Parts: sequence; structure tokens; C-alpha cells
Amino acid sequence: MTTPLPTCGVARFLTLLDGPWATLIVRELLRGPQRFSELRDALPGISPHTLTSRLRRFEAHGIVTRTVHAEIPPRVVYELTPLGRELRTVLDAMAAWATAIPAPDPDPDPTP
Repeated sequence: MTTPLPTCGVARFLTLLDGPWATLIVRELLRGPQRFSELRDALPGISPHTLTSRLRRFEAHGIVTRTVHAEIPPRVVYELTPLGRELRTVLDAMAAWATAIPAPDPDPDPTP
């Protein structure tokens, strides 16, 4: 069972893509379908529990599909749905905004 989403669009977005890992998972899946281990390797520091949790939430809300291939061992592939791929424009806008921010002075002189 999934938790009801807020009616406010911004709150809904933040509920679905909470925390940095969620956005970074989408970034990786924008490159194309990937296996769990490929996603985990592309996101150093993410725990398997967090990755699984985010992928399940995305799947429940129609952002990601999970395909199990009948092989030995089974191969599971995650892929963005058309709805999930629409996040490209959001991530592109976030990246453009962030790169426009000037880098802070690494050693500001505290004396005038």
C-alpha cells in the first residue's frame, strides 16, 4: 500500500523524489535501462536498502518499471517509464541552475 500523495505539486514532487539519492537514481536511469548492481556501482555510498526502497517507490508510482528476465540467475532490469523520462527536463533545469552559482572563494581574507 502506498501513502497518499499531497495535492500540492511541489510537495508531491518532494515526496516522490525525497533526498539526494532519489534524484541521482533518476539521473542514472536517464542513461537507459540498468540492473540493480549497475545502479549501485554508479552511486557510491548508497546502501542496497535505500536503493531498493527508492526503486520500489518509483515503481509503485509509475516512474520506473522492473522487468525480471527468466534466466539463471534471474536478471532484473529497471527502466524509466515515459512519466519518469519526463524528469529529464527537471534534472536539466536543476543542473543549469546549479552550475550558474559561482563557486565560493576558497580562502577569503577575513581582514579588510
